[in-house]
Amino acid sequence: MTITETPLPSKQDQTNNNSSSNDTVKRQMILIIDFGSQYSELIARRIRETEVYSEVISYRTSAEKLKELNPKGIILSGGPNSVYDEYAPQCDPEIWSLGIPVLGVCYGMQLMVKQLGGGVERAKRGEYGKASLFIDDPTDLLTNVESGSTMWMSHGDSCTQLPEGFSILAHTENTPCAAIAEHQKKLFGVQFHPEVIHSEYGFALIRNFVYHICGCEPTWTTQTFLEQSIAEIRKTVGDKRVLLALSGGVDSSTLAFLLHEAIGDQLTCMFIDQGFMRKGEPERLVELFNDQFHINVEYVNGRDRFLAQIEGVTDPEEKRRKIGHEFIKVFEEESTRLGPFDYLAQGTLYPDVIESADTNVDPKTGERVAVKIKSHHNVGGLPKNLRFKLVEPLRKLFKDEVRKVGRAIGLPEEIVSRHPFPGPGLAIRILGEVTSDKLNILRDADFVVRDEIKKAGMYHDFWQAFAVLLPVKSVGVMGDKRTYAYPIVLRLITSEDGMTADWARPPYDLLETISNRIVNEVKGVNRVVYDITSKPPGTIEWE
Repeated sequence: MTITETPLPSKQDQTNNNSSSNDTVKRQMILIIDFGSQYSELIARRIRETEVYSEVISYRTSAEKLKELNPKGIILSGGPNSVYDEYAPQCDPEIWSLGIPVLGVCYGMQLMVKQLGGGVERAKRGEYGKASLFIDDPTDLLTNVESGSTMWMSHGDSCTQLPEGFSILAHTENTPCAAIAEHQKKLFGVQFHPEVIHSEYGFALIRNFVYHICGCEPTWTTQTFLEQSIAEIRKTVGDKRVLLALSGGVDSSTLAFLLHEAIGDQLTCMFIDQGFMRKGEPERLVELFNDQFHINVEYVNGRDRFLAQIEGVTDPEEKRRKIGHEFIKVFEEESTRLGPFDYLAQGTLYPDVIESADTNVDPKTGERVAVKIKSHHNVGGLPKNLRFKLVEPLRKLFKDEVRKVGRAIGLPEEIVSRHPFPGPGLAIRILGEVTSDKLNILRDADFVVRDEIKKAGMYHDFWQAFAVLLPVKSVGVMGDKRTYAYPIVLRLITSEDGMTADWARPPYDLLETISNRIVNEVKGVNRVVYDITSKPPGTIEWE
C-alpha cells in the first residue's frame, strides 16, 4: 500500500464517492486458492505489496463462483500433499477454461500439470532450500529474472511430462521443469516459492504476473482504504454509539484513530489493565489517548482479579484460557456499566479471517490440510451472545498494512512501530506460576532491555526484543555474598513477518550492558542468558 498526501474527505464526499472507489478495488483483484500451504498468506501479502488487492479462498471454490468474483488473475498455492494422495485437495478443473490467467506454485503447479493431462511423479532426489534457477525462456513470467539467481525450493514430487501446449521456462540442476507456461491460455507454473524472501527475483516474478500477464493497475492504496472505510463506518453506524476494547497495540490503536476520524465522540474505548503489561505502558496509553488525542478511554483496573484467576496455574494454555475468560467477564460487566452501546468494534485482521474461515478442511477426511502449531497468543474472542453488532474495519488488512494506515491517520510512531506483544502479556513470559513478585522482576528486567536497545538506536533492528523469567534459581556471588536468585533470558530476534525468525546478532557490548544493568538494578536476578534458537525449531515466545 502507498501512502498519499491527499487530505481525508468530508462526510458528504465519503458518502458520494464510496461505491465507485469500492468497485475500482474489486475489479483489480488477484485470488489465491489455498491448498494448505504455510505461505498462502504470504502470497497474498506479496500481491498487495504491488498495490493490487488479493484474497485467499478455499480450494473448494467452484469455477462458477470464481467467474462471479471476476478476478484479474488466480494463484494456486503450495501445500503439504502429493497430487496422488488419496485425499489430495483438488480445484475445480473448469478453472482452466475461464480465460483468467493462472499461476500454480509448487503443489499448485503439479495439480495444474496433472489435471491438464501431464505427468507428476516422486522425484529421484527432492529439492529443499536454495537452488539456482536457469532461464530457458526470459519472456512473460520471467522477464527481468536473472538466470542463475537463487529461488527457494521445497518439493519431493516433480513434473515428468508437460501437458499439451506447455513449454519449459526454466530449470534447476535437479528439476528440469522448474517453471512452465501455456502462453496462449496464460497458464503458468513454478516449482519454487517466489513469495519467500529467500527467492532473489521472486517479487519481480510476482510483479510480472500481476501487471504484465494479468493487466492489473495499482488501485489498492492506503488512501483508497481510508476513504472507503470511513465512509462505510459512517454509513453502518449512523448516530449510534460504538465500544472498542483498546489494548494499546497497533491494531486496536489504529482502529481507535480510524473510528474517531469517522464518528468522533460516538466512540468509547475501554482499556482493561489486567496487570500483565510492560512498565509504564498503562499510564502512557491513557495519557496519549485521553489527554493528547482527546479520544475517550475508560480505564478499568483489573490487576488483582486477573492475578487471582491464574494463581497456582503453570500450564501455558491454561493461563491463556483463564486470562481470556476473565477478560470477557470484565468486559461484559464494564460495558453494561458504560452502556448502552449498539456496536462493538474489533481489530480483527485478515490473517484472523483466513484462519477462522476453515478453508483448509478436507470434506472427506475432516482434517485440516495444514497443521496448526500452537494456539495464538492473543486473548480469545468475545462470546457470540453479546448484545452488540460488530464493526471490523481492519478485517481485510495484514499487519504491515495496518501500520501504514496508522501512520497515514496520525497514530504516533511509538505505537505504530511497537514490537508485537502477546495478549496475555508478561503472564506467558513468566514460565510456570505467575506471582506479583515475579511480575515486578520481569517488568523491571524487560524495561532495561527496551531502554538499552533504544539508547543504542537498534529498536527497529529487531522484530521483538524482550526478557523471559525462568522458574528456577541458580547460585551467584554479589558483594562477596552468596546469592540464590532467578535467571533472565534475553530474546532478541529478527523476522519479516513472524512466521519464521532468527536470533539476532547484537553487539557484545550491548548484551554486556543489558546484563550488567539487570543484575545490578533488578532485585532477585543474578544471571542473564541469551537465547540463540531460531523459529523453527523454537517459537518466538517461550510459552
